Amino acid sequence: MIIAVVDGMGGSIGTQIVLLLRQSLPEEAEIIALGTNAIATGNMMKAKATRGATGENAIACSIGEAEIVMGSLSIVVPNSMMGEVTPLIATAIASSRARKILLPLSNPPIDVLGTVKKPLQQLIREAIDMVKEHYGLPVEKEES
Repeated sequence: MIIAVVDGMGGSIGTQIVLLLRQSLPEEAEIIALGTNAIATGNMMKAKATRGATGENAIACSIGEAEIVMGSLSIVVPNSMMGEVTPLIATAIASSRARKILLPLSNPPIDVLGTVKKPLQQLIREAIDMVKEHYGLPVEKEES
């Protein structure tokens, strides 16, 4: 079970994903924090990622290890996050054989038809449930 979480800027979304993954998955799950900058990587490492790497080449080289890649939609959009996601990073992630579980958030804004606006925490919980389903782990159903 190897999951790569990719983020940039301050790493706040990636940090929240790592925190919830760590709470929801077995201890042996490997979570790789891949940051476009050292601050994003450092914050994801503080959230208990197993290991981390920073920068374009590190992301391009490490992404192939992952079975699942998580992050915002921005991680597959060249020049997003104010240029932090380079064309090489976006291509490496998009071309990876890993399953991509992406939150419908982006900088700059991209409208994705068919999505419903939801609070960030709810989107992250739904993404974690998709990871659990992928690995055949029980998913907690919300009561209506």
